[in-house]
Amino acid sequence: MAAAGASSALKARPKPSGPAALPLAPAGDGSRPQTQALPPPGNAAFRHLTTDLWLAVTTGNPAFARPAFFPETAYAQVKAISDQDYDWKTRLWGEFTLDVAATHQLVGSDASLVTVVVPAQYATWVPVGACYNKIGYWHVPGARVEYRKDGQLSSFGIASLISWRGVWYVVHFGGVQRTGGGMVDQPTAGEGVPGPAGGC
Repeated sequence: MAAAGASSALKARPKPSGPAALPLAPAGDGSRPQTQALPPPGNAAFRHLTTDLWLAVTTGNPAFARPAFFPETAYAQVKAISDQDYDWKTRLWGEFTLDVAATHQLVGSDASLVTVVVPAQYATWVPVGACYNKIGYWHVPGARVEYRKDGQLSSFGIASLISWRGVWYVVHFGGVQRTGGGMVDQPTAGEGVPGPAGGC
């Protein structure tokens, strides 16, 4: 009888409702050592990045994209600055939340994602010593998020993706050079133009 009661209780347990973010890498991966693996195009981790980022944009809730954002523990290993945690929270993540809000205002909640184009030809290894780094990483600028709304194809950019252990993460969304407030990177009708090369 006890087993039957337990089975009934399991069946009665409510299922999670609503959308959920997807992990890009195993838990705690940001605390592990960096590698020089170049993230492959279109793998499961990248599909999860696009899913999480799009969910954040269409809901206006940046928390959905937290798995797709460069890990705080990895950033502490990368940057040779005095307070990496403070910089990550107040500058990187703070700017990202503003950019998600700005992009949500542009895209709304009823658009559909078409594709995310990463200009692999612009991927470069940023070495130790550049950009206040004590560990290197792969960097690619100007990925394009293509979406369709009201039958029209439009796009916007992801200002900067960087790698950790062979996985791409967003580090700057709306822009690297800030003009104040939330930003949308090069929104345009149609596919837009990925890139250009440069940055770190």
